[in-house]
Amino acid sequence: MGKIKVMSEILANKIAAGEVVEKCASIVKELCENSIDAHAKNINISLLEGGKKEIRVSDDGDGMSEDDAVLAFQRHATSKLYKEDDLFFINSLGFRGEALPSIASISKTKLKTCANNVGTKIIIEGGKIKEHTKADAQKGTTITITNLFYNTPARLKYLKSEQSELANCIAYTERLALAYPNIAFTLENDNHKIIQTSGTNNLLKTIHEIYGVTISSKMLEIKNSNDDFDIYGYICKPEILKSNRNHMITIVNDRVVKNNDLNRAINEAYYTYKPDIKYPIVILKINTDPTLIDVNIHPTKQDIKIGKMNVLYNLLVTTIKDALYKNLLIPDAYLRTPFASQEKTEVIDNIIAEQQETYNPEDNSVQTEFNFKEEPKNTNIIYNKEMKELVLYPVGLAHGTYIIAENEDGVYIIDQHAAQERINYEKNMKALKAKEVQTTSLLIPITIELSSAEKAQVKQEENKLKELGFDMEEFGINTYIFKGHPTWLRNGYEKESIEKIIDLITSGVKSIDPVKFNESIAITLACKMSIKANMHISKEAMEELLKELCACDNPYNCPHGRPTIIKFSNYDLERMFKRVMN
Repeated sequence: MGKIKVMSEILANKIAAGEVVEKCASIVKELCENSIDAHAKNINISLLEGGKKEIRVSDDGDGMSEDDAVLAFQRHATSKLYKEDDLFFINSLGFRGEALPSIASISKTKLKTCANNVGTKIIIEGGKIKEHTKADAQKGTTITITNLFYNTPARLKYLKSEQSELANCIAYTERLALAYPNIAFTLENDNHKIIQTSGTNNLLKTIHEIYGVTISSKMLEIKNSNDDFDIYGYICKPEILKSNRNHMITIVNDRVVKNNDLNRAINEAYYTYKPDIKYPIVILKINTDPTLIDVNIHPTKQDIKIGKMNVLYNLLVTTIKDALYKNLLIPDAYLRTPFASQEKTEVIDNIIAEQQETYNPEDNSVQTEFNFKEEPKNTNIIYNKEMKELVLYPVGLAHGTYIIAENEDGVYIIDQHAAQERINYEKNMKALKAKEVQTTSLLIPITIELSSAEKAQVKQEENKLKELGFDMEEFGINTYIFKGHPTWLRNGYEKESIEKIIDLITSGVKSIDPVKFNESIAITLACKMSIKANMHISKEAMEELLKELCACDNPYNCPHGRPTIIKFSNYDLERMFKRVMN
């Protein structure tokens, strides 16, 4: 008798569950995606103990007939694909026909659904139907999952703590709510409501409902398109950053995805606007022809392959950079919320059209409701011009690091090192982009010794260095002699600057992109050329520094992304000192 046998359906489903169901959030994902595909307008997610004890997802979607309800728990049974060519035109979230049978094989599952006023109830334990009866005709579908992994103890022990599983469920529900602002989502755990969105199809309002007014008031709208892609969404100003990539939410053809190329494009667009270890809040919706994407590369369908990625990459970088450049403002030190004053900030005025307070007799509280309106287009383009016309009067220096300045609008604090870094960075970039490179000769040549590996790398990029204005030649074994350098190098720091540039070349990068290489040089040398912290400068030097900063193309942050200037408006100062009480 042969050794090879066809495994049972239940065993196959348990194996598939190992790929489809990794944690409680995986079940929430699969069930919610089925609700969306069923055209639901309200989706309610109810958890017990973070989903470890029970997960219940109910919707008001199309529901299923009795025959479909039974068939849905058979492997590879789907209503999304009928022929091979359909794989190239996938417009639904689900299509594999694996999720429901996989979930049912490792849990106790109860389904109640209704279509055409006929209700159906099915109970499944470990993949086997235990009950199949008629049910009340309530619109939509409700699926309840209990005893997750009860029959696969090896998987059960790898479930994380209640709080960890709950956090994953919350994170995914937030992403789904942002992908579908037209659907009202509710998530509760142990009868405690955590997420509630209104489903008004206003993305900015959904951002407000998920993140709150502090973040929603700092978001910038982006919108652009080309022959292949349409992009729309909101990006945060650099003053609102996170310590991880979890809030860079990318949605392709209404599917929440994780794609390294998209994340890389977003980070490149924020280059010099943020520190490398910080990440922006971005809700980015991308629409394209289904034939340009492949979602059939992993059972979870969270990663995708995108055709013409270079075209999309350039569109994203250009659009985000343009929005940041046009909308950057000096950050306010004192953050005002709409509850703090009848005088709302300019940004919040663009978000909130009306504010209505209603009394809730159940908990004796006052609730505030917001009616969102569309944000005016290009409302902040004029601010760059206003910054160049800004006049600041220095009045002192705090800790040898922060310049205190004032004008008729308020008080400003300027980080002298970050400010001069920005000034020097823009000067260096201008010099590096110049068509004619000016070189100054050295009275005493500079000798740089290298290892054999470093020498090989420098030799490969020797022409690039000469194009930048370095007069150099080989001088013995593993040594270069520099007889001249570009005029924009700081006097007295020539050798240190040359060593820094060589460090960039020998940093292990396989091929040097000219634009990125020039930016890296400009940033590195700008830092070396700038005033350091705890260095006291004269009032005249402060005045010159502030004048040059205001004239910069982007005066708001240093090339590493740190803010250069923060403002306390007169109104903010009066509120902090209780001179005004509203």
